[in-house]
Amino acid sequence: MNIKELEELTNEGVDHLPLLERRAFLRAGLAITGLFMGGTILSLTSIRRAEAVTGPIPKNADYPYKPHYSMVMRQNLCIDCELCMDACVRTNNVPSYGWRTRILERTRHIGPKEQETIFMPILCNQCNEPPCVRVCPTVATYKDKTTGIVVMDNKKCIGCKTCMAACPYNARYYNEETRAIDKCNFCLDTRLSKGEKDPACVEACPADVRVFGDLNDPESEVYKLVHQPETTVWVLRPETGALPNVFYMNVVLDV
Repeated sequence: MNIKELEELTNEGVDHLPLLERRAFLRAGLAITGLFMGGTILSLTSIRRAEAVTGPIPKNADYPYKPHYSMVMRQNLCIDCELCMDACVRTNNVPSYGWRTRILERTRHIGPKEQETIFMPILCNQCNEPPCVRVCPTVATYKDKTTGIVVMDNKKCIGCKTCMAACPYNARYYNEETRAIDKCNFCLDTRLSKGEKDPACVEACPADVRVFGDLNDPESEVYKLVHQPETTVWVLRPETGALPNVFYMNVVLDV
């Protein structure tokens, strides 16, 4: 999905905003593809300076929730096969007009006759300070007390779309069948609560782009990836103060 396609979507939760503002909102979501492409929305930072964008990073695995679920996106491994999206649709009964995870793309010129396409997997960032939770008038969206995952209670949702407009990541949609907002919840109800280790998108990825686990476990892969001293790790739209639990990084590829 590119910028033009993203702008043309009609069920984005911000369709009631002025067109220019909506475009700015969507472009901000895509500008996250990296400071290395000249963007200004995304702040790249090493783990030494990560507190500026994610809040204090505990040194002894003392995160607020137990387990404190997180996902690391090894962005440059993504091949845009969309198997993660297909698995999500099947597992969570996502309608054709909705989405819980997407892959954005951007092409840039790297030479006079060369260009490269960069893929950016996105989903709900399961924020520590979620704007969607703050604005919901019926408390239909909230953080799970055990895991910290941001979840939806369809029975309480009145479909006002306030949470959709507040989400910095455009990560929600209105489900016409349930008449309620829907979003990614790391497959909490469809997989994690049934004893499965990973969300559907993680299990389906053939390129090992997505790494899921508990940030409160120093032995988990997500903890080790986020806490590597010399690794460049970043989050999306850090200026919002949402404090995401989805991290991005690039890995060094053997050539």
